[in-house]
Amino acid sequence: MANMMHNAHRAGTAMPDWLFVIWAGGTALVSYSLVYALRKPFTAAEFEGMQAFGMDYKIAVSIIQLIGYVCAKMLGIKFISELRPENRLRFIIGSAALSEASLLAFALMPVPANIFALFFNGLSLGCMWGVLFSFLEGRRTTDILASIMGVSMALSSGVAKSLGLYALQSLHVGEMWMPALIGAVAFPLLCLTGWMMTRLPKPDAADVAARSERVTLNGRQRWQLFRRFMPVLLLLFTANLLLTVQRDIKEDFIVCIIDVSMVPSWAFAYLDGIATVVLLAMFAIQSAVGSHLRVLCTLLGVSTAGMALLAFIGAYQTQLALPTTLWLFLQTLCIDIAYLSFQTIFFERFIACFKLHANVGFFIITIDFIGYLGTLGILLFKELGAPNIDWPLFYNEMSTWVGVACCIMFVCSVAYLVQAGRTRREAEDGKMAGRQAISGFMPAN
Repeated sequence: MANMMHNAHRAGTAMPDWLFVIWAGGTALVSYSLVYALRKPFTAAEFEGMQAFGMDYKIAVSIIQLIGYVCAKMLGIKFISELRPENRLRFIIGSAALSEASLLAFALMPVPANIFALFFNGLSLGCMWGVLFSFLEGRRTTDILASIMGVSMALSSGVAKSLGLYALQSLHVGEMWMPALIGAVAFPLLCLTGWMMTRLPKPDAADVAARSERVTLNGRQRWQLFRRFMPVLLLLFTANLLLTVQRDIKEDFIVCIIDVSMVPSWAFAYLDGIATVVLLAMFAIQSAVGSHLRVLCTLLGVSTAGMALLAFIGAYQTQLALPTTLWLFLQTLCIDIAYLSFQTIFFERFIACFKLHANVGFFIITIDFIGYLGTLGILLFKELGAPNIDWPLFYNEMSTWVGVACCIMFVCSVAYLVQAGRTRREAEDGKMAGRQAISGFMPAN
């Protein structure tokens, strides 16, 4: 299928947008779901009663993997910004191979030394989102493509947990071997889907006119771009830091926050699937809106509503007494509306709105680095500074403060973007008026 479409494009045959969206969006969704299968299944294991270097074993595992992930994000600020298209597939295959090798080492090495193998798992997968997204950006259909790929985070997280629980409970695979088993299935499939994405046609002239050309950025250009939009970027980067911490605590330690024995193993995938449909519908509607500034403000408005609901649930958890399944669904929906907006169409529209010579990968890898650095900090504080805090209480209090803080920062960001958009329009109108005035004084031929 990929070869047929690629050859048709080279021959000049027009490909319907709906067919391209199915091909590109579906491949991207599957690709990142497979990345999750290589990274997240261990979160389904409890490692009950195990210790590593004076810490709870699961927390130690999460911290070591996260350190590798943060290192990858830091290196990726330069690497993803400068990555050339011809090197993408090589990177995908190499990263997937290293991640599976680390899972095998985790299973084979003695406890607790095996936790260090997961450093390389995090290191190998930290840049995969940016690399996969680079195939999709700068197109007229990028909004819907990014939406499909982005909601894979919500869907694949639940699927990864459910697969892990299924392997543990039904296949009776040991907690150490379970991640390697799931990774062994995901590895060759990810190599295949990565190759399929290399067959996507490049953005055409109409894409460039609608969204601006996407280019690599060197260090000086990255710094100039950040300085130009420093106020709003600082607000958004800080909000994303809080969102990432909240989301990672929920994803990695849900078995400590709720009683998973009361929830069927496939409930995570089912509930996240419903949230995925809701998010996809919302993002799909935005793809039909031509005004880039309006989309940016709408995304921030919806994100503000989600964060307000998150804060409310956290503050009144006891009084609300929500059923566990409803609580899980609302947590995923509230957090991912904001989180996935930044991971998908927000910066795509931001670049197009202000006609920037940049690429989405730079923004995403930067907010990821800051966000996961925050997650690492909160995990270290929780384990070393306050190891006896009750997980449900800790999570709900964090939900309240994160929700309130993000609401404030999102409202301030809307105000900044509206003013920046007005200034840009006035500047463009001034240039247009100047050109018209000059042409009026030019003698006719």
